[in-house]
Amino acid sequence: MRKSFYHFVLTYRGGDWSDQKSRFAESAFDDHGFPKTSTSFEEISSYIETKADDMLSTSAFDELWDIYRLKYEN
Repeated sequence: MRKSFYHFVLTYRGGDWSDQKSRFAESAFDDHGFPKTSTSFEEISSYIETKADDMLSTSAFDELWDIYRLKYEN
């Protein structure tokens, strides 16, 4: 079964704060409105764009989404 994007992102928690993926993971964890069960690029991307939070950066999201997609594509 495919993990939600949120659960995938949590694997980056606790990493080096200079890593934007780790900062994104911590911010997603602290954000109670983050779409935690979603596997939809459109839904998550839209949420991040409307949130406009520096910690939930679109560049970190794009990088994480690429890794997520490759991991769960099959």
